Amino acid sequence: MKTVSICLNSIDKVKSFVNEVTKFDTDFDLVSGRYVIDAKSIMGIFSLDLSKPIELNVHAEQDVDEILEALKPYMA
Repeated sequence: MKTVSICLNSIDKVKSFVNEVTKFDTDFDLVSGRYVIDAKSIMGIFSLDLSKPIELNVHAEQDVDEILEALKPYMA
């Protein structure tokens, strides 16, 4: 598992982020405080406090570099 910090401070960023993570066949969790939600759930993301960076847990064994490259625009 790899953990990175991401910033989703606009509606357009959230929509494009969800489109990006759904391209991969692996699990992604967003962690904000004590809340953990599926990063592929746009409604779940909007339930979080998006004013500060959020931790993204990538549950992947392979293709981690490819995933991180695709998510670079969202990293804080």
